[in-house]
Amino acid sequence: MRSKLFVPGARPDLFDKALASQADALSFDLEDSVPETGKAQARAQVAGFVQRPQTQAGGKLLIVRTNATDSAHFAADLGAVALPGVGLLNLPKIDSVAQLLAAIAALERAERDNGVGRPIGLLVTIETPRGLRCAAELAAAHPRVAGLQLGLGDLFAPNGIHRGLGNVHATLFALRLAAAEADVFAYDGAFPNVADSDGFLAEAQMAQQLGFIGKSCIHPRQVGLANATFGIAPALLDEARRIVAAAGNAAGQGHGAFLFEGRMIDLPYLRRAEALLAASSTPTA
Repeated sequence: MRSKLFVPGARPDLFDKALASQADALSFDLEDSVPETGKAQARAQVAGFVQRPQTQAGGKLLIVRTNATDSAHFAADLGAVALPGVGLLNLPKIDSVAQLLAAIAALERAERDNGVGRPIGLLVTIETPRGLRCAAELAAAHPRVAGLQLGLGDLFAPNGIHRGLGNVHATLFALRLAAAEADVFAYDGAFPNVADSDGFLAEAQMAQQLGFIGKSCIHPRQVGLANATFGIAPALLDEARRIVAAAGNAAGQGHGAFLFEGRMIDLPYLRRAEALLAASSTPTA
């Protein structure tokens, strides 16, 4: 999921355009982009679109961002969009395990009501100071949590934190370690200035270097930048194949660590090579 394109739930005119984009995933939003008076219509529009055979066959990971779990809309959101074919639900403003587990219990009820056979995973957005402090605990709270996503706008702006690269790096690093502790993926949030490609790339490249798997996009023009940044370079894949092959040879000689092109390779570096190959679905043989 190199790129995840934000799609306002109140804009059905954009749905097919998003499906035709190069984004790996589509994130239909029922929260901030939808006015209070349009919530019911938006959830019905999103539910109808994600169930279409053409949508299901489009090859995209389908994600829906619900309203906050303590809002008057959350139960109705789950009832409408906890559907077969929805890959992830994005839960905003989660900052306690109790809140998360209550949301999961509600999701389980909605899945039973809607005949969902395969449990829907959760992408938990961290966008409060408490949420960031408790991020590792949240990530490990339930097997449904597939990943953590950072919401810098909500985290920084209300607290007067400048969105400079130093502050962004510190926050990305904290979230990445929390995700790593729970063995879930970390996902970068949106960059608000569509016209500032350099700014988008600076944040995306920083996130990629920290081990994030992709970045949210609020406009199709950002999708190509995210795909290029988070794609795995052929040279890295080739090196990973060679490392795995060399590890097999070393193991046959009774060596756990070995020299590879002048570098010492032991288990952590081997696991990284294996992970790259798995992420690319490239055979190791």
